[in-house]
Amino acid sequence: MKFLDQAKIFLKSGDGGNGVVAFRREKFIELGGPDGGDGGRGGDIVFESVQNLNTLIDFRYTQHFKAKKGDNGSGADRTGAGAPTLVIKVPIGTQIFDDDRETMLADFDKPGMRVVFLKGGDGGFGNARFKSATNRAPRRADPGWPGEERWVWLRLKLIADAGLVGQPNAGKSTFLKVVSGANPKIADYPFTTLHPQLGVVRLSMSEEFVLADIPGLIEGAHEGTGLGDRFLGHIERCAVLIHLIDGAAGNVVNAWRTIRTELEAYGGGLVDKPEIIVLNKLDAMTPREFSSRRAALAKASGATVVGISAVAGMGVKELLRTVQNVIHEARKE
Repeated sequence: MKFLDQAKIFLKSGDGGNGVVAFRREKFIELGGPDGGDGGRGGDIVFESVQNLNTLIDFRYTQHFKAKKGDNGSGADRTGAGAPTLVIKVPIGTQIFDDDRETMLADFDKPGMRVVFLKGGDGGFGNARFKSATNRAPRRADPGWPGEERWVWLRLKLIADAGLVGQPNAGKSTFLKVVSGANPKIADYPFTTLHPQLGVVRLSMSEEFVLADIPGLIEGAHEGTGLGDRFLGHIERCAVLIHLIDGAAGNVVNAWRTIRTELEAYGGGLVDKPEIIVLNKLDAMTPREFSSRRAALAKASGATVVGISAVAGMGVKELLRTVQNVIHEARKE
């Protein structure tokens, strides 16, 4: 299944059914009077968040959603049937924006959320509604009220507890594969990860968290360089960021500053989130190289730097325990 995290769709709720002009025409009842029924209500449009979806790809092929019109009224004071509600299912983490792409209209951050987004039009009155002492045989019936319509943008922000950030080839996909059941593409060239990946990390029967891996960032990503920074939205909801740095490549301080600059330029509160700085590929460095690079990075960042080797499994369990503790504290808050 292809991954799609943005889509523009058109919505229209159902029009109300028309009222009718009708009169009683029964034998032995003279001047039976008006008995035209009202029209039925048009169908509403409802959004619902469900757990078995993780992409908006369905909205690439179906972009227009129109609820049905209510049935017209009929004689014998019969009201037309109301149209069924049109339920649009979206993944958890979907946000709905107005056509300006800035005004948020709804945020589905929990499973099972339902929002009546557009209400259907009311049915029109039949002529039985207009009978009075001075108008015993009205020939007036109202048309149904029109439904609402609008264009909206859907934007998916994956729900994850921890997010992986770093430059291309820092080992993020390898780390995700080692610690979870995910199977991301891994290769020795940049940008092998083209869309976000999710994995569930289980430390014990009662401890687990969701880890998100996004495509690597390079300098100028906020201006569209590389794959840009559009995927950073998928880690806005994370409790902690795991900043993975290729320790074997050298220039670890520059690598850290590059990513921090892009996070700051993006906004969304990412620079304020707890950050665990990790020097990866410990097995490809000598102890002296690791010690000097960790010291330089700790001095520049003012934070503790952890060393691991995702491939060899060195320091991975300790790192996961630290991540779990940070997430646990965030959940309590």
